[in-house]
Amino acid sequence: MGDPMTMSWADLWAARELFAAPIACAALAGCALGFLSVFIVLKRMVFISATVSQCAGLGVAFAFFVELFVGLHLPPVLVAALVAIAATLLCAIDPKRVGVSREALLGFVYALSSSLAVLLGEKLAAEAHDVQSILFGTAVLVRELDVWLVAGVGGLILLSGAWTYRALTFAIFDESASRAQGLPVAWIKGALLVAIGAMIGVSTRALGALPIFAFSTLPAVAALRIRLPLKGVLAAAIAIGAFDGVAGYLMAFRFNLPVGASQTAVACLVTIFVLAISKCWTFLNERGMGRPSNAKNTERG
Repeated sequence: MGDPMTMSWADLWAARELFAAPIACAALAGCALGFLSVFIVLKRMVFISATVSQCAGLGVAFAFFVELFVGLHLPPVLVAALVAIAATLLCAIDPKRVGVSREALLGFVYALSSSLAVLLGEKLAAEAHDVQSILFGTAVLVRELDVWLVAGVGGLILLSGAWTYRALTFAIFDESASRAQGLPVAWIKGALLVAIGAMIGVSTRALGALPIFAFSTLPAVAALRIRLPLKGVLAAAIAIGAFDGVAGYLMAFRFNLPVGASQTAVACLVTIFVLAISKCWTFLNERGMGRPSNAKNTERG
C-alpha cells in the first residue's frame, strides 16, 4: 500500500479538471511576475515587492470584512489590485518628502498592512480559512475568474513589455540619457509600478502572498546568474517563474503539502541550483580553462 500522506500522478490525472485551473494560474503568474522580477531586482525594489504582497492580502481581508459586517460586496480581487497599486506608488515616492529613509517607509507600510490583515482576519470567524489561504496560498481557491484575470493582466504586461522593450529598458536603466532623448521617463516608471502592483494584486488573490513574493524576486536572481543579454535574462526569468509555479504545485499535490509554501520552496531550490551551477562553471573556467589558455599565450610569446 502507498503512503496515505502522498498522492500518485494517476490521481492528479484523474482529477485534472479540478487542478487544471490552479496549475494554469501558477504558470501564468510565474511568467508575468518572472518578467517583472528582473526590473524589481535590478532596481532594488525587492522589499517593495514584499510589502505590496502583504498589502494585497490586506485588500482581500478588507473586502471580506466589509461584506460580512457592512453588507457591501466588494470584489476581493479588485480591492487587492487597487490596494497593491496604491502601496506600490506609495513605496516608490521619495522618502525625503516625509523625512524618513526608504527602509523606514517600507518597514512601516509592511508592519501596518500585516497587522491590519491579522486583525481583520480575527474578526472574520466565518471567513478565517479563506483569509489564511489568501495570505499563504492554496489550491482550492483558484477560480476560473482568477485564472482569466491573471492571464489578462499578465498577458497585457508581457505584450506591452515586448512592444515597448527598447523604450522601457532605456528609461528604467538609463534615466539621464532617456530624458535627454525626450522619453517620458516619469510616465514609463509610473506605468511599470502600476503593472507591478496590478499583477501582484490579482495574483495574490489567486495564489497567496508568500509564493507571489517568491515569483516576483527569485526568477530574476537565478536568471541574472546565467550571464545572458538582457533579453535572454528576461526570457529565462519568465521560464523560471513558470517552472517554479507548476513544479511547486505538483510537489504539493504529490506529497500533500501546502501549495504556497511548496511553490516558494521550489523557487528557492531552483535559485540555489542555478547559483551553484554558475559558481562551479566559473570555478572550472578559471581553473580548468583559464590557466591552459594563459600557458599557451606565454609559450607563443
